[in-house]
Amino acid sequence: MSPSVSATRVAALLADQPLARPVYQSLAAGLRRLIADGRLASGARLPSERGLAPALGVSRTTVTHAYAALRDTGYLTSRVGAGWQVRLPPSRTRAARGGLFPVDSMPGVIDLTCAATRASAGVAEAYEAAVGLLPEHLAGTGYLTKGLPELRELIAARYAARGLPTQADQVIITSGAVAGIQVVAAALLNPGDRVVTETPTYPNSLAAIRRTAARVVGVPLAPHGWDLEALAAAARSARPTMALLIPDFHNPTGLLMGDEDRTRTAGALSGVRTVVDETICELALDDIPMPLPYAAHDHTAITVGSASKSHWGGLRLGWIRAPRDLIDPLVNARVSIDLGAPVLEQLVLATLLRGHLGLAPERRNALRRARDTLAGALARTAPGLAFTPPAGGLSLWLELDRPEATEVAEAAENEGLLISAGPAFAVAGGFDRWLRMPFVDSPEDLVEAATRLGRAVEAVASGRHRSLSLTTGSSRRRGQSPRPLIA
Repeated sequence: MSPSVSATRVAALLADQPLARPVYQSLAAGLRRLIADGRLASGARLPSERGLAPALGVSRTTVTHAYAALRDTGYLTSRVGAGWQVRLPPSRTRAARGGLFPVDSMPGVIDLTCAATRASAGVAEAYEAAVGLLPEHLAGTGYLTKGLPELRELIAARYAARGLPTQADQVIITSGAVAGIQVVAAALLNPGDRVVTETPTYPNSLAAIRRTAARVVGVPLAPHGWDLEALAAAARSARPTMALLIPDFHNPTGLLMGDEDRTRTAGALSGVRTVVDETICELALDDIPMPLPYAAHDHTAITVGSASKSHWGGLRLGWIRAPRDLIDPLVNARVSIDLGAPVLEQLVLATLLRGHLGLAPERRNALRRARDTLAGALARTAPGLAFTPPAGGLSLWLELDRPEATEVAEAAENEGLLISAGPAFAVAGGFDRWLRMPFVDSPEDLVEAATRLGRAVEAVASGRHRSLSLTTGSSRRRGQSPRPLIA
């Protein structure tokens, strides 16, 4: 069943867009912007003309003409008995189906499709130390379905230090955060179950959820953060089995949910098993007070973490922190996926965590400099892009003044810059006015990336861009080889 949007809700979303004459055209433009931004999700049912007109203070005829204009341009569809339903034109639904991933390096190309950094200081030394510890584990099978006991203790201490008392028997070590979400989904979901999540969101996690044949219901983020009213409405109407949230430096927007909103969100999702992705929670770059872990506000929540962002993407380890009564069901689901994470990598991570439970100061300082360098470069080379530098995380969420992110990403590719457009992060289309740009390369490369993006934005704005990619011989730079399309 498609979610319905009330007349009062539509009016609230349009409140910051005053209607001008001709009113029906202005209303159509406002609704079209909400659809392109993902705040009116694809498939959502809009209120009737009779219901929306008084909420907006306009005539029914005005609403009828606005709806008709949106239907004629492919943004709405109508069926007898079903009313008006949001849809997206095909050109606005080019979102990846297989997630985000890097490609083989090519000379002269800057790849910013993934928000992942190089290895932090001490990783090489930790591997050397772990190799020395490995022999004492070789007498066993190496199948540690819950994980290395010492590492589980360290992860538990990590949560306790953040204000969430945790014991080692509440922790399962996994082969990364996405693998953790896959385990949770396998344990809790059946085909047809509904999962509520933010949109935009991290597409690789969406793919893990969808492999269970569950149905994902996206709740659009508001510009300032989480729309708790919309989240509560989705929980009431969709009756989801599970919710998936990224409250800590949200990927891709960089938003941080405060303690008060965490409490309110837990109330809005009461009775729904909430899974929280904390992959980026320790990447605070500014000196700000961090909220308590979400599970401190909802003791039934499951938390998924990862070492990939704080230490190194090649260290394929993550973890699940869950209530004790869920540990055995999670382990039973996990053995159908794998029998345990690699022992050597677990020893490596244990070595790193013994040295520092959080993000090392030098790594934080380097990421802060990279963020500020990229923000300054974009202000010079692409002044038309709007963004708010996040207080933490690894990416900027860039807003264009028109829904042209897909074209800009294509034009950037022709400039030798690989970057992800907003639709890749959408649950059901939209967000074609946004680009995600990680600040994970060297300052020199980030300045060059900003220059290339500025040229791409200008090429699209001037009409000079044609949809050619690095894979189309005519636009390929000399010495480069074809690459697959990136999600």
